[in-house]
Amino acid sequence: MLLVLLFSTAVLPLAVDSLQPERPHTARVISGHEASPRPYMAYVQIGSSGSCGGFLIREDVVLTAAHCNCNLGHIFVYLGVKDFMKPGQDWQRIRVRRWVQHPDFNNENYDNDIMLLKMTHGADLNEWVGTIPLPEANDHLLPGAKCSVAGWGRTGVNTSTDRLQEAEQEVVLGDLCQKQYRHYNPTTMLCAGNSQTNESAYQGDSGGPLVCNGTVRGIVSSGDLNGHPPSIYTRISHFIPWVNEMLQKLS
Repeated sequence: MLLVLLFSTAVLPLAVDSLQPERPHTARVISGHEASPRPYMAYVQIGSSGSCGGFLIREDVVLTAAHCNCNLGHIFVYLGVKDFMKPGQDWQRIRVRRWVQHPDFNNENYDNDIMLLKMTHGADLNEWVGTIPLPEANDHLLPGAKCSVAGWGRTGVNTSTDRLQEAEQEVVLGDLCQKQYRHYNPTTMLCAGNSQTNESAYQGDSGGPLVCNGTVRGIVSSGDLNGHPPSIYTRISHFIPWVNEMLQKLS
């Protein structure tokens, strides 16, 4: 079941041209279940109606997908949220001061789909809000690795939820994504999702984390128009030198 981000509308239209990647736009996890606590999860509100997922990597920086259109208006990050229908003092809403999109991001094939969001001030790190570690540079994740993806929103075409959902994901051979998606680049992308389980990231989960053994290894990037796995994730380990360089500049 795909997770869909709460209050999401399409940040980007779904691709219908067979030459284009089919793009998730509102968060949705298919065949998922209510998530366990994930203090690093971020809900990124873009303008009045757009949204994406993200995750906290420093008290004042969220990592997300470059294809999340940040030109729609003010950007706010919500932290410490599990259920949007139960507001509480644990929530933190912080405005984004600056965003840094990867300079080589390709809006046609979603290569280099990674972006940093610098908030106006650091989050209050506590039991409900915390960071998640990044992988080592060029540390390749082998097929068969067990991971998970999370997000808010619809759990099906006509159903929705306000609670954070998660779904298990297995890293699979890149050949499976290369057969299904012409734009798949094994250097900068990860292929994950078992077609036998039909669990997948989908519309609006864009920018959310693929977490494996406590470390974030991928960013929800693109996938099948109907949500059939496998899906494509940005391979974070490939971008660690760039991320570290940008973090220094955003200090």
